[in-house]
Amino acid sequence: MIKCQDLIEKIEERYPRIYACDWDNTGLLAGDREQEIQSVYIALDATDRVIDGAIQAGADLLVTHHPMIFGSIKSVTADDYVGERLIRLIRGNVSCYAMHTNYDVMGMAELAASYLELTDTFVLEEVFDGEGIGRVGSLPSAMTLKECAELVKERFHLPNVKVFGDLNKIVRIAALSPGAGKSMASPALESGADVLITGDIDHHTGIDMEDCGMAVIDAGHYGIEHIFIADLKDFVERNFPGLAVYTETVKQPFLVV
Repeated sequence: MIKCQDLIEKIEERYPRIYACDWDNTGLLAGDREQEIQSVYIALDATDRVIDGAIQAGADLLVTHHPMIFGSIKSVTADDYVGERLIRLIRGNVSCYAMHTNYDVMGMAELAASYLELTDTFVLEEVFDGEGIGRVGSLPSAMTLKECAELVKERFHLPNVKVFGDLNKIVRIAALSPGAGKSMASPALESGADVLITGDIDHHTGIDMEDCGMAVIDAGHYGIEHIFIADLKDFVERNFPGLAVYTETVKQPFLVV
């Protein structure tokens, strides 16, 4: 018999919560640690579509990258979307666990760097004990910014990316921050990177970094971080071959028209 806590302990052995940022909310967000689990559903976010999928699949545990609950809550009612989702999970007897910045630090950063074949990598922003958010490294070869953007699209299977900078600029060193990139822009600039490849950048940071001489490729928050789904599926199947594992279908959460 596998309990919810058994899987949690194995996850936190590989991705310790001590590496999570102070503002984060990782761990078991809803459910019973002693619950017997036979199946797991993995997704990036606990959206309505994902919760429907988990319940329909008969999953006992939903594991997401982004926490469904970020701030404190004073009540759980159907009056707001977080409360409504919690009620549906509890009624469906589905526990919910989130592994966010601890996974960013101990998994996502190096995994995303491998997708782009970055070499000689080092941590972009330290969080704890030499480990941290993002990576800086050498691209497979010197290339134009346009070629780099095409590389990002190809490796992460994206229809488009947003680019700040001269498409003919030659880039050699890339800083990679898979999630929100605003706070990583200054460390990326200080690292000497020619381009920051990130999952989320705002208008002002993008134009400011371009003026400072560093290009930015915004591949979308979901666009890069969806690699969590396949990676965690592999992790669970290797460590708990008796569990059935279901995953969210990878699909951009927005349309460009």
